Amino acid sequence: MKRKADCTLDIRGIIAPFSILKVSLAFQRLKPKQIMQVMGCDPEMQRDLLRVLPKTSYSIVSVEPLSEEMDMTILRLQKEETLPKPYKRKDS
Repeated sequence: MKRKADCTLDIRGIIAPFSILKVSLAFQRLKPKQIMQVMGCDPEMQRDLLRVLPKTSYSIVSVEPLSEEMDMTILRLQKEETLPKPYKRKDS
């Protein structure tokens, strides 16, 4: 059984740069292990979105066709726990 998404965004009909911005801002607000469902990704938008998000910040849970739209998919991403940046000591 598939776990319910913690956040769902429907980006159908939104211009690509705005939809990428909307998804990336919402993704930043997720807590680790939460799942975001993005409805209406075309292959180009999906590729661009995954370039914008840091590679270690997410894992792809699933990519499923959106039944109403031919090239559209439902992309499910899980936010991963990010490690804190190492402390750099400044020598005097």
